[in-house]
Order: sequence, then structure tokens, then C-alpha cells
Amino acid sequence: MKLPRRIKANARNKIDAQFLLEKIPPSSVKLAFLDPQYRGVLDKQKYGNEGERQKGRALLPQMTDEQIADLVTGIQHVLKPSGHLVLWVDKFAMVEASHYTWAQDAKELRRVDLIAWNKIAPGMGRRARCYTEYAIIFQKEPTRAKGVWTDRGIMDCWPESADRSMHAHAKPIGLTYRLIRATTKTGDYVLDPCAGGYGVLEACKASGRNFVGGDLCG
Repeated sequence: MKLPRRIKANARNKIDAQFLLEKIPPSSVKLAFLDPQYRGVLDKQKYGNEGERQKGRALLPQMTDEQIADLVTGIQHVLKPSGHLVLWVDKFAMVEASHYTWAQDAKELRRVDLIAWNKIAPGMGRRARCYTEYAIIFQKEPTRAKGVWTDRGIMDCWPESADRSMHAHAKPIGLTYRLIRATTKTGDYVLDPCAGGYGVLEACKASGRNFVGGDLCG
């Protein structure tokens, strides 16, 4: 993949996600992760405890639904045919079906699977306490599994703790590694335009894949 000089592969790039996507060649990425920072669960549920338990998350730059939708459409553009997008959402976004809004203009993306991540530690909740987040798996057309998804041992309910001291949005590195190995080959490019704590970068290093991504926070 040929990238502009200011964007480095296998490195941390301090860069706007939309700008990054505009600089990546079309149909050049086999797998993308998107973990957008949205405020639905904080603003609409009004927990009021951001200064105590949600301080790290509350201080991160916030995205509107329109901005996230633009990112999903941009990812569709840079994915190879039959490439995958892993979109992370919390329980509130899942119940609100926010992913339908975010993907409404990405006509070539199809929802093909769902993985519930059991975080082990409890989170917020006025009713049921939140132990889970969700990875919605999209595939760019043509959709197929044989020869494209090679690991059938990935459980759709995945128990793994994550080190949130590294980043407020840290995701399970073990699951990330397995998804990368399942849907890409050595030397393929994996994209993360909202890289946060760069767990995807570390998983790419461990699996022999190339990483391209960045974050506004560096």
C-alpha cells in the first residue's frame, strides 16, 4: 500500500480519522476496526457520574452520528471485496440500533455476525449492570465465509478482561488477535482509524500483519 509521507504504517499517527481514510487507497485493506467515541449512553441515560467512573471516557473527543456514518462509509471504500469491518458498540447503542443509522449509506456492507464481549468486570446500569459490549461484524460484498474466515473456534460470547488503565476504550487484545488471524493473511493491512490505546497495532505486530491507523490523541 502506498501511503502519503505523513502517514506511517505500523506506527502511531496523530491524525483525524476522516482525513486518514481519504488518504488510503481504495480497496486496499482486508480488515478494519472501528471503536467510535459516542455519547449516547452518557447523555441520554444521564448517569451523572462522569467525574467518578467515566472521567476517562468523558474527556475523549466526542463524535456525532453523522461523523460516525461518514467513517463507516469511508471504511467501505478502502476495504477489499469480502473484507470485514468490526464495529464496537455498547449495550445502549445496540438497543437503539445505532449501527443501522451509521451504516445506512454503506450499501456494500452486510451484517454477517455478532460477538458479545463479556468484560468480566461490571459497568454502569440503572437496571441490569453492563458486563458486555458488542462487536458487530460487517463484510463488504461479495459476502462469503469459506476461505475468508478461517477460525471457526471464535466464540460469539467472548470472556476476557481488558486493561482500561491503558485507555478508557481498551478492547480485548486476545479477541482482536483472533479476529485478525481469522480474516487476514500475513502481510495484509489492518485499519483502525480511531486507534485509542493501539491494541490493534499490538495485535498486528504479534500476528505479522501490517497496521495503518491513528488517533487524534496521538
